[in-house]
Amino acid sequence: MAGAGDFIRIGRQVRALRRRRNLRQRDVALLARVAQSTVSLVERGHGDRIANRHLEAIIATLDARLDHTLRWRAGDLDRLMDEDHAGIGGAVARLLVAHGWEVRSEVTYAVGQEHGSIDLLAWHAPTRSLLVIEIKTEVVSGERLLRALDVKVRLAPGIARRFGWDPSAVSRLVVAAESSTKRRRITLLRPLLGADATTDARALRRWVRTPTGRVDGVWLWASGDRERPTRPRGAHRVMAPRSR
Repeated sequence: MAGAGDFIRIGRQVRALRRRRNLRQRDVALLARVAQSTVSLVERGHGDRIANRHLEAIIATLDARLDHTLRWRAGDLDRLMDEDHAGIGGAVARLLVAHGWEVRSEVTYAVGQEHGSIDLLAWHAPTRSLLVIEIKTEVVSGERLLRALDVKVRLAPGIARRFGWDPSAVSRLVVAAESSTKRRRITLLRPLLGADATTDARALRRWVRTPTGRVDGVWLWASGDRERPTRPRGAHRVMAPRSR
C-alpha cells in the first residue's frame, strides 16, 4: 500500500504532467469527471483521501497509468520532474556567482561508508566562507533531510580541499520553490534547525551579498524578487486563454 511519501510524489508527477499538457486543474477534472477540488487534493499529495477509481481517472487523462508508481513514456517522467530541481539550482548558482561566489554543482563524495553528492557547493574566497546547498522540490521528511545535510556539512571541508579551498566557516542552506504547502512543511522543520537558523529570505539575501560568520537556514525561493532570475520552467500556473 502506498504511503504518504508515495502520494506526495504522485501529486508532484500529476502536476508536472498537467502543466506539460498546458491544462488547468479544471480541464483535468472535466476530462476525468471529478471535482476540481479532487484534482487539487491529488496534486497536494492527498491522493489517499479520494476513491482509487477517481485517482486512476485523473491519471488516465494525462496519458499515464498507476502501478504503485506513476509511469509515463518509458521513464521520461523522472527527467521531467528533474527540470524543477535543475531550474532552481541554476537560478541559485547564478545569484551566487553574481555576488562573487564560485559554485560547483553535483559534487560527489565517498568517504568511508558515506557517499553521495552535494547539489551546490559554493566558495566565497574573500571571507573563506563555504556554503553547502541542498535543493528540494518537495520536503517529505524534514528530519531525514537535515540528517543527510549534517553529514554533507561535516565532510564539506575535506571535499572543498579538492578545489584548493580552505574554509574558515561552513554554512548550510536548504532551498525549495515557494508554495503554501511547502511553507507549512518548512514550518515543521523549524524546531529541528539550530537556535541561530533562519527562514527569513531577506536576511539570507543579505548574507549572500556579504557573508559574515556562519549561516543556517531554509530559503523558500519565490518569483518576483528583483535579485533573482525568473522562476524556473515548470513552476508556473496555467491560465485560461482570454476570450476575444
